[in-house]
Order: sequence, then structure tokens, then C-alpha cells
Amino acid sequence: MDPRHFRYSEDSGVAVIRLDRPERLNALTFDSYAELRDTFRLLRTRDSVRAVLLTGTGRAFCSGGDVRDIIGKLFGVSDAELLAFTRMTCDLIENMRLLEKPIVGALNGTVCGAGAVMAAACDVRVASEEAKIAFLFTKVGLCGADMGAAWLLPRIVGLGRASELLMFGDFISAARALEIGLYNKVVPAAQLEAEARAWAVKLAAGPSMGLAMTKRMLNLEAHMSLEQALQTEGWIQAECMGHPDYREAYEASVAKRAPDFTKHGALDRLS
Repeated sequence: MDPRHFRYSEDSGVAVIRLDRPERLNALTFDSYAELRDTFRLLRTRDSVRAVLLTGTGRAFCSGGDVRDIIGKLFGVSDAELLAFTRMTCDLIENMRLLEKPIVGALNGTVCGAGAVMAAACDVRVASEEAKIAFLFTKVGLCGADMGAAWLLPRIVGLGRASELLMFGDFISAARALEIGLYNKVVPAAQLEAEARAWAVKLAAGPSMGLAMTKRMLNLEAHMSLEQALQTEGWIQAECMGHPDYREAYEASVAKRAPDFTKHGALDRLS
């Protein structure tokens, strides 16, 4: 893992992806989009990583696509080239949701456009008090349903508030985002890194199989009937009961100690 367009590190089972163009408010380029897309796909099979922390450097988490490096250059290209670009942006979000490891978003400042959708694609979001957010696609003449925003947002904040955010495209404060459930927690800027890292480390120490299946079912169950959901949950829970993490939790409880779930991966099975 040696990306060229953002910073990457690993510690305590947590991969930290840090967008690092502070002079451009961490705006994305064609290359950084592609590298982020590929990195989230590669993390699926990286055993050293059990959780991900996604954040930015400076005054912004991510301000979306770079006006000079992307938006200006898209005028005059062919329809096929436009579609290839928009599909790539969607593939990034798809790979974030298909990564069956928890993703914690640490929103350190301005969050807008593609950055807002990346934040929504995280499993949980910890934000600084300065982290205003906007899904501003309609402000620039585009559809508010971009990069999966119209799928993600109603599931986080409900249809009415999602409609408001996507149709008006206005910035809302961190306090308002917390109030409507878009942010899970808001802290002073000086505490953000420690708080978000603590969440990521806690998740990395959790049961990988149970967390992976939780994320998978959250992705799937909105499209199921109650009967389908119950049948699938019955099956998946039986699978989890055959995983070493379940026995570890039991043995730790009997021994009155903390369980150690880091010994096994999500795909391990009892012999």
C-alpha cells in the first residue's frame, strides 16, 4: 500500500487514509479518485486491516472534485468519457460499502460534493464543530442523486431530510448534522483525531465476522421483505455461531476476561 495521492498508514489494525491537499481543501483529482477506488477494493483482502479511518488535512475533509483539474477539463469531452468518469466516482462509493470492515469518517472541516457522499458512505461519522456539510450538486446544475447520495442519505436521515439536503444543496452546520443523525458525534477540533481513532481502534478489536455480516445486512435488508430479512438473519447468525469469535466470546465470559477477537479473520471457521 503505497498511494501517491493521499497519505496511508496502519496501526493497531486500523488503516488511516488521509486526504492531503490542504491548499485545495483536499479536492479530488482524476488520479486520486481512481486511487481511492482501488485502495478500498484492495483493503478487502488485507488481513492486517480490520477497520479504516478516513480523514483530511487542514481546513477541509474534502471539498469534492477539483474545479480546475476535473470540472474544467470535462467540458468538451465525449459522452463516453463523461460516463467513464461518473462511473469511476460511483465505483469509489461502491467499494467503500462493499468493504466489509468498519469505516470511521473523521470530518475535520468543510465537507461538500463528493466529499459529502464519501462521508455518508462511511459507517459512522465523527465530526469537528467546524465540519459544515453540503450535498451541493444542484447548486452547480447537476442532479442531487450523485455517487449514491440518493441511496445513502434517506437511510441515514430519512426521505424528507434527504430531499431537503439534495434539492437545496445548502451547507448545514455540524450541530444541525448531528441533530438530524447525519453525524454520529461532534467534538471540538482538538479532540477529533483522538476520538475518531478511538472509535476505529475499538471497531478493529471487535469480532470481524460479526461486524462484516452486520455491514452486509445493513446494505441488503432495505430491499428485502420482512420474511426475507428474517430468513436471511437466521441463516447469517447460524454462520456466525460457527465462527471462532463466538467461542472466544463465550470462553472469555466464563474466564471473566476480555475477549481477544484479533486472533481470527472474518473468513476463519472452526475446524
